[in-house]
Formats: sequence, C-alpha cells, structure tokens
Amino acid sequence: MIHVWMRAESRPNEARAGLTPEGAQALLERGFHVTIEESPARAIPIEGYREAGCEIAPAHSWPSAPRDAIILGLKELPDDGSPLIHRHIMFGHAYKGQPAGQVLLKRFLEGGGTLYDLEYLTDEAGRRVAAFGYWAGFAGAAVSLMAWAAQQRGATCPPVRSYPGKDALLAELADTLDAASTSRPDALIIGALGRVGTGTADLCAAMNVPTTRWDMAETAHGGPFPEVLAHALFFNCILARPGTPVFVPESAREAPRKLTVIGDIACDPESDFSPVKVYDRATTWQEPVLRVHDRPPLDVMAIDNLPSMLPLESSLDFAAQLLPSLLALDAIDEGIWARAKAEFERHATPLKGDQP
Repeated sequence: MIHVWMRAESRPNEARAGLTPEGAQALLERGFHVTIEESPARAIPIEGYREAGCEIAPAHSWPSAPRDAIILGLKELPDDGSPLIHRHIMFGHAYKGQPAGQVLLKRFLEGGGTLYDLEYLTDEAGRRVAAFGYWAGFAGAAVSLMAWAAQQRGATCPPVRSYPGKDALLAELADTLDAASTSRPDALIIGALGRVGTGTADLCAAMNVPTTRWDMAETAHGGPFPEVLAHALFFNCILARPGTPVFVPESAREAPRKLTVIGDIACDPESDFSPVKVYDRATTWQEPVLRVHDRPPLDVMAIDNLPSMLPLESSLDFAAQLLPSLLALDAIDEGIWARAKAEFERHATPLKGDQP
C-alpha cells in the first residue's frame, strides 16, 4: 500500500498545502494510506482531512513515520542535520549549486532517502506538471509595488502579511498606491508568457500599471538590456538555468537609471545562473526588500515563498495540478517519478565522495 504523509510546514509564514481534503479522498479511494499532520498555520483546516477519512498525526512527527511512507511537503525541512531516511516530495532548491541544497542532498545520502523535487516533476516534453508560478507572480508584483509606494514616502517597504483572498490584497494595494502618488510607475516583465509572468502582468493590469512584456524572443540576443534600467520596476519571471543571460549586472547600482525596484520573483540569488547580480540573498516577510543602493534608491524584492501571501487560492490551484501525479505514486518507478528520481541521483551521486 502506498502511504502518503503530508507534513506540517516548519517555515514561518508558510500556510500552503500540496494536498486538499478532496485530493486526499481521491488518494484514499485509490487504496492509498493517507496521513495528515496537524498544523494551526495551514490555510486548509484539518477537519476536512479528518472527514475525508485520513489518519491525523501530530505536527512535525514525520521523522518517526514508517520508513516506507512518502513525505509530502513544500518548503525546506528543519535544518538539524539529521539523516533523511524517507522519500520526500518537496521543493529542495538543491540542484543549482546552492550551499544549503548541497547540505540537504548529503542528508539524503546519509539516510538513504530520496528527494522527488517538485520543481523537477516534468512530463515527457520536459514541462513542469505543477507550479505555484501564477500566484508567485501575482503576489510578487504586489509587494514590489508596495516597495515603490514606500519609496515615494521616503521609506522602505514595511512587513507584508497573508490575505484571505486576492480581492483583499488588491483593495489594500490600490489604497496604498493612491495615497503614495497620483500616477503609476511603468514596469518591464521578462518571462511574460509564462505562469509567473502572467500572474505578474495580471496584478499590474489590475493596478493600472503600464507594462512592457518580454519573453524569449526579446531576450534571445543575450544582452545587454538597457531597457531594464529605463523602467521604474523590473520583474524577473524566468527560472535561472545555464545560459540564462544577465538582466541586471552588478554595475546597475550606480548606473544612470529610472529603475528603483526589482521584483526578482524567480528568486534564486545563490545560484551561479541568477540573472540579477545586484544582491546575494533572499528577502523576508519582515524585511521584504534589500536596499542595494541609496541615491537614487534601488530595492530588490526577493521573497521565496510569495504564494503563501494568498495561501488558500495558491494551495487549491497547485494541489489540483499535482493530484494526477500523486495518484500515479503506485507506479513510482515509472514516468514522472522515475524522471524525478533520476534527477536526484544525477545531482546527489557526485557528493558521495564527500561522505564520511
């Protein structure tokens, strides 16, 4: 019997879920065993899972789950260095040379577990089967506009929070922008045709922000891209990978520019492939931007769990995309899951020589 165990997220400000009660019921009907950890932070209440017939476990009890359980989560695990014996489905952020990712892979090697990275669950054509991209773009554009509004007041962006739904976010943001200025800034979106770019563009349209929308055709020449500096806001919506051109070089800090806010929604500053070179770490809900230059100001927004600002909508969307793949876990050595395991082995195997 396949045992899916959804853990409570340990990261602060993380309220999303990769499985809904309806999805859990579909797994149960397929004959799976489903365990859901309690979590006061999760946007979807535990009662729905209990009513569906799931086993309920205490929060953060997954380390003692049966060894054959498949642990489903979203964001990072507690950084306690413990060996990982289970198969985990999660965002590992470990395949682009990130230092924390290398530590994570070594923990899997030490414990004999396997990472099935959600970012690398792909179909036969190499397309991701489930992503939070749209809501990352939507929320990331909102926070970036909050940062721009704060600049108009001579301040930096205040802490951000989660919202019960997008209408509440839009209403608050419109009031904030109207109070800051009688006009709207312009924005350049790179990756505008993808999920992240679409969410970014939709938020900008809702706030009457004029946008220039670029995708692969406009960036194929590899740069430089002076147009980035000619807009008040720049949104990077392209996943960093080998060959990604640099959109914002380190020299942009002191270059003549209209640009004052960068929304690095793809947010992979520790990767060698990052196309935004003016900063080196992710930002947080408490400190949403990193000011990398003072006069004129240049703020970088790089929160890496943006969809949790709209946790219910983003969870329902993502879980619906992921469910068909979860239903195929009874064939975990085939198809999408076999490809994800091969990706793990490709990146983890070179680290075996570092093991004691």
